Amino acid sequence: MDLIFDYIKELIGTGVLLTIYISLRLLTTKLVRRYAKSSHTLEHRTNLVIKYIHLFINILMFIALVLIWGVETKDIFIALSSITTVVGVAMFAQWSILSNITSGIILFFSFPFKIGDVIKIHDKDFPFEAEIEDIGAFHVYLKTLDGEMVIYPNNLLLQKGISIMKNQFIDKEFID
Repeated sequence: MDLIFDYIKELIGTGVLLTIYISLRLLTTKLVRRYAKSSHTLEHRTNLVIKYIHLFINILMFIALVLIWGVETKDIFIALSSITTVVGVAMFAQWSILSNITSGIILFFSFPFKIGDVIKIHDKDFPFEAEIEDIGAFHVYLKTLDGEMVIYPNNLLLQKGISIMKNQFIDKEFID
C-alpha cells in the first residue's frame, strides 16, 4: 500500500495523460474525417493520414509518460540521440520513402487534384497526360490516354509542373 502512495503523483499524471491521449485521438480522427468528407477524399486515404497522425500522437504520449515517471533527462537524451542516429542512417538510405509519405500527406490536405482528374505532367524527359486512378501513401496510380497504367511517386507530383486538363466535378467524361 505504501508503494501506491509513493507513486500517487505519477499515477494521477498517467491517468490525466491517458484521458488527454484518448481525447486527442478521437478529436483528430473526427476532424480529419470531417475535412475529408468536405473535400470529397476517399476513405482509404483518410485512414492513412489518420494512421500517421496517431503515430505522432503515440510518440508524444510516450515521451510525456517517460517524463511523468521521472526518467532522468540525461538518460532520455542518450536514448534519443542513439535512436536518432540509427533512424537517421536508415532514413538516409530510404529518404525517398519518407519523402513520398510526407508528399502523400501534403496531397491529402492541399488536394490540388483528385481521383478522376485528368492531369498533364510537364516532365522534360517524359511528359504525358493521364487520369488519376488512385492516390496511395507512396504513389499515384495514373491511367494514360492509351490505357497504360503508370505508377508515379508522390514526391515527383510536388516537384513537377502539373496541369489539370479535366476536373472530375466539372467534366465527368473521360476518353477511354
